[in-house]
Amino acid sequence: MATIRSAGERGDGIEVLLSDASPYGSRTLVVERDETSSVAYLCGPKGEVHGAVWLANHVPAPETTDLDRLNSELPPVAVRVNTRHPDGRRPLGTLRSLWFEEGDGVALYENDELLAVIPGWADVSRGMPGYSRDAVGESPFAWSLEDAMEALAPRLAKARSYWEWRGSEGSWATFQQFVMGHLDRAVGTAGRFWDAGGGRLPTVGITERPPEGDREHTILSTVGMSCQRMPTVEQYIDRPEAYARVELAVATRGDAREAARLFLWLAQYPWHSVTWLGHGHTAKWYHRPETFPLGSAYNGVIMLAGPSGLPDLSGFTFGGDAVRWLWLVPLTDDELRLSAANGYRALLPRLPADRTTRAG
Repeated sequence: MATIRSAGERGDGIEVLLSDASPYGSRTLVVERDETSSVAYLCGPKGEVHGAVWLANHVPAPETTDLDRLNSELPPVAVRVNTRHPDGRRPLGTLRSLWFEEGDGVALYENDELLAVIPGWADVSRGMPGYSRDAVGESPFAWSLEDAMEALAPRLAKARSYWEWRGSEGSWATFQQFVMGHLDRAVGTAGRFWDAGGGRLPTVGITERPPEGDREHTILSTVGMSCQRMPTVEQYIDRPEAYARVELAVATRGDAREAARLFLWLAQYPWHSVTWLGHGHTAKWYHRPETFPLGSAYNGVIMLAGPSGLPDLSGFTFGGDAVRWLWLVPLTDDELRLSAANGYRALLPRLPADRTTRAG
């Protein structure tokens, strides 16, 4: 995978026109140009390129691909048949970005006109570079933006609406109130509340529901994960609207403050690592086994939607999407290996019936 370097390091006349990190810090949009052409890159935290799309030629287009230019890691040049401006066009004007709600894709505007889109599913190695306004047809450097607008326009409208709402006064407090009210009705009286966001987006809190009535265990839930869709879900699921918004929950008979450390570990993970969490997914504890929050006998968790013996938390929606609560159930090392080798369905019949509430 290629890596973007700064213009100063390259020493080849490349000018960086824009460098803008996503709200979650997991991706950066970098726009570069030289006297010949301009290109946009979607980069990871270490500069690795996840998507790249040609934006414009500033000189007459060649008839065939300039391989020497590509091998020199210079911005690519579109051939005549693949550009709307075969004689070249002026340098780019004022640029700004609009990030997808998930943070894995971005739209680029020139003078407030849509110039390009690099979606989360862009992958140059698989022939999907991204969409460009000046592109004609499909090439290794860009696909036509005009041809894709029917599908992209609603996505961009939602992104714009989401960030306008998210930046408005009281948006987080209102969302938090809605989630807490839902949990009050589904689980019972709230106890303590902790911050799990650490000042970074996404904003996430942890709500505690102490033992109540016949329930002898404490229930903890995240508050805030469902405020934004998880990245990459649409690449794996036919109906992403049913799976893209989640909250995490855990039941414990132990110290609630210890169990809450699971959320410090996982609550922001999808957006910072550009991935998603779903039913049957497992995660191995990142530290020494003896530090695992639900007891040293375990070394990870499986995430389950609606396991028996726990409250039904369904019924909450946001942004037109249903929110799923995934319960964290502790696993031993052997159980983690079994799930990795044979899938979570092979593991579930072997889990003790009371595992969901016994740990801690």
